Amino acid sequence: MSNIHNPQAAALPVQFKRNSFAVGLLKLIGWSVKFDGFPTRHGVLVVYPHTSNWDFCIGIMAKWALGIKLSYLAKDSLFKLPLLGLWMRHIGGRPVIRNSPQGYVADLSQEMKDSDYLWLVITPEGTRKKTPGWRSGFYRLALSAQVPIGLGFIDYGKKEVGVTQFLILTGQEDLDLQEIRRLYQDRVGYKPENMAPISFWRPSESESLPSRQHKA
Repeated sequence: MSNIHNPQAAALPVQFKRNSFAVGLLKLIGWSVKFDGFPTRHGVLVVYPHTSNWDFCIGIMAKWALGIKLSYLAKDSLFKLPLLGLWMRHIGGRPVIRNSPQGYVADLSQEMKDSDYLWLVITPEGTRKKTPGWRSGFYRLALSAQVPIGLGFIDYGKKEVGVTQFLILTGQEDLDLQEIRRLYQDRVGYKPENMAPISFWRPSESESLPSRQHKA
């Protein structure tokens, strides 16, 4: 496991122009943004914790404030609604295609390798409700595409939103998750009781969860 950025170090190479008006709006409601750039032009941005609809509002404001170009995944049914679908695509949304012959992770990995720039946001909990753990899609994607992960946060305890830590995964799940837990240990969600433990789970391990739950 390699941490490729120390928040006290110099700014990272991939920089964006901040929007001072949006930064001011966040300050007006008590929030601050923490971001020094991206280490590469490709990566997976994990966002945790995700426990409320307010996360999307704060996240979109932070994206605007920082001027970051990001893509994110959402259920394909949402993109079939005319106005909502157009707006979601405009702000970087892309539908999850689960019936891809190669598998969606493989498709995204290849797209990341072929593109000039792509940072993809994934919420590993996959839902605002309490789950037994994280989905592993982000992990498999980062390993397949050989890109770093950024540990994004929306911290309602400190009222901070951003990403300052980036990791190169080793492929040893226990070791990688241990480091991710350490770096997230002080972060607090809007509903702390709904924060999922940072460990991987699969459907067979959680048959009691409703089948309609959104997957990461």
